[in-house]
Amino acid sequence: MQTHIRIAAVLFLIFGGIFLIAAGFSSLLFSGAAAVVGAAHEPGSPFGAAILGFTGVALTVFLLAFAVPSLFCGWGLLKYRRWARLLGIVLASIALLRVPIGTIFGAYTLWVLFNKQSEPLFDGSPGSSS
Repeated sequence: MQTHIRIAAVLFLIFGGIFLIAAGFSSLLFSGAAAVVGAAHEPGSPFGAAILGFTGVALTVFLLAFAVPSLFCGWGLLKYRRWARLLGIVLASIALLRVPIGTIFGAYTLWVLFNKQSEPLFDGSPGSSS
């Protein structure tokens, strides 16, 4: 079961990294678009730039809200931290809604973390993660 926990941890790290890259890309994309629209001397261009800027910030924050917990969870699962198991269950439950890849990932992760063989690995006793 340790192999499955490591796989789930690495998947959390990969998805967290993807969300982190997407957050940076969306921030650059929308800020650049807002600058281009704002530089146009058309009626309504300041409003359009503001809408683009707000959308970029909202999307970046949304993506970071998935990236940061996923990265922490992946690290915690690799270290067999008890809190990481709970966080993994919550994040995997949310991932079920992201069809189809998130559903597959969420179902697999829930199977791993709810498995009776994986529970003792997170009990915190010495040698439990060896």
